[in-house]
Amino acid sequence: MDYPLSRRPRRLRTTPALRELTAETHLRPADFILPMFIADGLEEPNAISAMPGVYQHTFDSLTRAAEQTLEQGVRCVDLFGVPLAEDKDENGSQAWAENGILNRAIAHLRKEFGDDLLIMADTCLDEFTSHGHCGLLDADGGVLNDATVDCYVDMAVSQASAGAHLVSPSGMMDGQVAAIRSGLDAAGFKDVAIMAYSAKYASAYFGPFREAVGSSLQGDRRTYQQDPANRRESLLEAQLDIDEGADFVMVKPALAYLDIISEIAEFSPVPVSAYQVSGEYSMIQAAGLNGWVDRDAAMMESLLSIKRAGANQILTYFATDAARMLNQQ
Repeated sequence: MDYPLSRRPRRLRTTPALRELTAETHLRPADFILPMFIADGLEEPNAISAMPGVYQHTFDSLTRAAEQTLEQGVRCVDLFGVPLAEDKDENGSQAWAENGILNRAIAHLRKEFGDDLLIMADTCLDEFTSHGHCGLLDADGGVLNDATVDCYVDMAVSQASAGAHLVSPSGMMDGQVAAIRSGLDAAGFKDVAIMAYSAKYASAYFGPFREAVGSSLQGDRRTYQQDPANRRESLLEAQLDIDEGADFVMVKPALAYLDIISEIAEFSPVPVSAYQVSGEYSMIQAAGLNGWVDRDAAMMESLLSIKRAGANQILTYFATDAARMLNQQ
């Protein structure tokens, strides 16, 4: 017996051209943001063992890598600074120093690329503090929210002064977006945008990143990052950031939190970004290097799933490779 209606979906899968014609979700190189690490004191790029293919950069290698990704159509990079160990202190003061490694890298890329490449800067203290936490600590080791937010404002203004197009507060402090927006506006940087880490979970997937930034953290960040068990909390955090003036809201990590991306995308009036974090990247890379999965196919499938869930932008260490594959199709 023939069932003509039941054949309809399969008829649209019969050739590559039909599948492309009817695809509901499309990836573009311009969807991607490439996270990059600049480390002080290096003479050569330093391979990050836990993230195969990713490096702590020198200024020269940072420029070359940014140029390569821009050539593939990726128009934004997200910079993380790695200071010398002896330059770290309890307050993370190198985070807003004009001669700090991150601000020097921002200025360097802005001079090289002008407005052709969007430069986003991570606005957080964890890479710069001797204790590795995202904020200032009280006598008992607890994070001081309001004092930390004041430091974030100083950091954001210094990043804007260095040439950042976007700042990205990732510390999950209450009120950070409103304070940064006010501080940027008062300093004359009304056009510098804020990408808020709105739903940042206390995740095991961040592990390889700790090597990438030379983290000094002992313990965990569960008192200020979100509990992986919670959903409503993320929706509230995203709405608060929108109300405080965020230009983008972000979910981090991505693959384990596709439901959160989808729900925030349903109500957000601003673009929704997602960060495919170090652990997600490293799992695919490791499985590919061992021949357990087709690395390129798994890479593209993972990115497509994040876009399908509702992300407008995807921060991913695969940005350059994925864009190159898209351009070759």
